[in-house]
Amino acid sequence: MDLTGELATNLLNAAPDPTVIVDTRGVIVFANALVEETFGYEPAELIEQPVETLLPKRFRAVHAKHRSRFFENPRSRPMGAGFELYGLHRDGHEFPVEISLSPVETRSGVLVSSAIRDITDRKAIERALVEARNDADRANRAKSAFLAAASHDLRQPLQTLTLLNTALGRIADPGSRVADIAAGEAQALSSMSELLSSLLDISKLEAGAVKPDIEDCSVKHIFERLRGQFSTQAEAKGLKLIVDECDDVVRTDATLLEQIVQNLIANAIRYTKRGLVRLRCLHHSTFVQIDVLDTGIGIPANELEFIFEEFYQAPRQPGERREGLGLGLSIVRRVADLLELRLEVESTPGQGSRFTLNVPRGTRVETFATTASMPRRAVRSGGGRIVLVVDDDDAVANATAMLLEVEGYRPVIAGHFDEARDRLAEMAGPPDLVICDLHFDAGPGGVETIGRIREITRCVIPALLVTGDTAMAAAARANDLKKCRLLRKPIDADELLALLQDAFE
Repeated sequence: MDLTGELATNLLNAAPDPTVIVDTRGVIVFANALVEETFGYEPAELIEQPVETLLPKRFRAVHAKHRSRFFENPRSRPMGAGFELYGLHRDGHEFPVEISLSPVETRSGVLVSSAIRDITDRKAIERALVEARNDADRANRAKSAFLAAASHDLRQPLQTLTLLNTALGRIADPGSRVADIAAGEAQALSSMSELLSSLLDISKLEAGAVKPDIEDCSVKHIFERLRGQFSTQAEAKGLKLIVDECDDVVRTDATLLEQIVQNLIANAIRYTKRGLVRLRCLHHSTFVQIDVLDTGIGIPANELEFIFEEFYQAPRQPGERREGLGLGLSIVRRVADLLELRLEVESTPGQGSRFTLNVPRGTRVETFATTASMPRRAVRSGGGRIVLVVDDDDAVANATAMLLEVEGYRPVIAGHFDEARDRLAEMAGPPDLVICDLHFDAGPGGVETIGRIREITRCVIPALLVTGDTAMAAAARANDLKKCRLLRKPIDADELLALLQDAFE
């Protein structure tokens, strides 16, 4: 190769990147015109200069060693793969580079062509992207922290009000002004609870804080819980609630699937004035079809594309009261997408609607704890049974104790495990049941607290674990305990009392 030849020089000067050619001594024997633009040297100035002239001083010694090893086995490759490489400008400033090495056989021996690319702009973009990603991560962590606090701090006072209102309603004389006030408050608190749960659910989905836990689960168990949850509500509106028997097993997140169907049933009951709401399943070879049908007002065809949008609500008739925020179906769509479930809707105005979910079939059933849901029923007296209430929120603990006293139980309050241990030492025997919060500001959490109480008393005391968490995370913890049911705040007081009686049967 004749480096002084006009053709060779023109070809090298036409290269898209600055290029220098060095010999086995590491001496530059050629530099193209772009070298001046990148390094500040005229090409002629670099001839017979060591190639290390173009490197920061701290890299020169090690570069000489690497260069010697390269000539022992020369081959085309990027230089310094996996390392940050820098060039040195004539004025002394450094800049990031990428270098490609290509050995060339000549009559004079092996030469190495080094194509050098200034990647300052690319690195700046990469840093900007990293900073943007870090900012987004920090924002998501902050949002997740806020949601965790909101789930707890907003539910706590609502929980207190719900328990106190129920206690007031139970001691009020039937038909009295106080009973009417308590009933009105109960309706308002129920609406507040529904709205708060919807807002928090939407926020968690937007923040990516909901992670599916896919497993094989029983459709029958989900259907049974939903029957218990909605039977009284449907009856109160004069509707017939039909829940089909379904022995299928599906593979999905059981809690999230239940949340979807729960929202669909609640929506069906809300917009059905007469007739029925039906939950059914149909069997297919690879999936289970879950339908929620109603004989409600139906949805016009031109509205179907909007019903899954946030804050959408069906058109109201004059004088009709607006209910909710229109978030239920938006949550349904988001959770269905998260679980990759096919969701369809058919509706005829004036006749009713059908919402359909296709859920992959499973093979076996894992038992798991989930948010408790029982039919409301007349509750018998507590009969003097001792219930240990462990909660570090004084207002919630006292409200729970007040409700229990009204029902004939003997509540014992502790703010955390250490206090619970002291209360146990004062008792003649173990409590009949433990109601325990899942999280505490300090000390053992609810699962560990219940476990330790059982160790101290040497018996598996029935327990109710109370949480404001997403049901998935809480269920995973509650699943570690036997004879333990999980309730999600704000707890329905009638449901709480029904579960207490159920625990003693």
